[in-house]
Amino acid sequence: MAPHPPPGGSTRTRRLVPCRAPTGCARLLGVTSPDGLLPALTFGDGPRLAVAVHGITASAMEWPAVARCLPADWTLVAPDLRGRGAAAGLPGPYGLQRHVEDVCALVRARRPRETVLVGHSMGAYVALLAAVAEPGLFDRLVLVDGGLPLPPPPEGVSVDEVLQATLGPAIARLSRTFESEQAYLDFFRAHPALADAWNEDVAGYVRYDLAGPSGAQRSRVVEEAVRADGRDVLVRAGDFAAAWEALTVPGVLLRAPLGLFGEAPGLLGDDAVAEAGRRRPDIVVDTVDGANHYTIVLDEQFAARVARRIAGE
Repeated sequence: MAPHPPPGGSTRTRRLVPCRAPTGCARLLGVTSPDGLLPALTFGDGPRLAVAVHGITASAMEWPAVARCLPADWTLVAPDLRGRGAAAGLPGPYGLQRHVEDVCALVRARRPRETVLVGHSMGAYVALLAAVAEPGLFDRLVLVDGGLPLPPPPEGVSVDEVLQATLGPAIARLSRTFESEQAYLDFFRAHPALADAWNEDVAGYVRYDLAGPSGAQRSRVVEEAVRADGRDVLVRAGDFAAAWEALTVPGVLLRAPLGLFGEAPGLLGDDAVAEAGRRRPDIVVDTVDGANHYTIVLDEQFAARVARRIAGE
């Protein structure tokens, strides 16, 4: 798989540079570009590369459990998308296409021999679009509880109203301040999808998201980025359907049967999954029993299933 120069540019402005990594991560590398540094957590040092794209209010720290379950000959690289984590200060405009460009630039900068592209939740939509836009960069595609067109808003209901109904609690947290790290941990520990699955990976994910002085700490996620990306996910159903049809990279879809609050049904409904399977019977659909939208990557018992699919097992 030969690396490609970026459209309208060169790899000269897209190089890897070291930067500070959080505790427990092997290293943090960034891809330089004309408008800043896109940071990416790197786990492992094997020759086979998995590039993992996180969800809409998440960060690269949703991937340690998956990385830990990969065989020793793998490296997992997880970028912080614009407006999240260590990339919170990168400028907009936001939107899925901007993330596609950043992810493809990251792969070009590394020039790997083999690359599997992985995306969870909103990251699955980014991954799908990237795999269709630049199929020569990727050997396989793994979509995790995302990537299928979502139903359009009901008549008389705006996109912003649907976004608020779907992500309202997550968006509300972005404007809140917390007295301490412990208060933020307690806030997440009360989440119905996480309360019974709390572990050190979840705690590390929560700590990484927090910034600010004691007494006024808050999430690093930029609300403007979440709203822009969320609108894209809701209004670009036709683009995702077309991408699903056009995909030439071998793919697999892992699905959580439980949703955003740990309830049934999951984010990807039975009808949507059945229709996707009808249109693309060559793409394997794997339902991860017992997993919800978050634990499918944050709980090692389910993350191991994701890792096996990445490794081609």
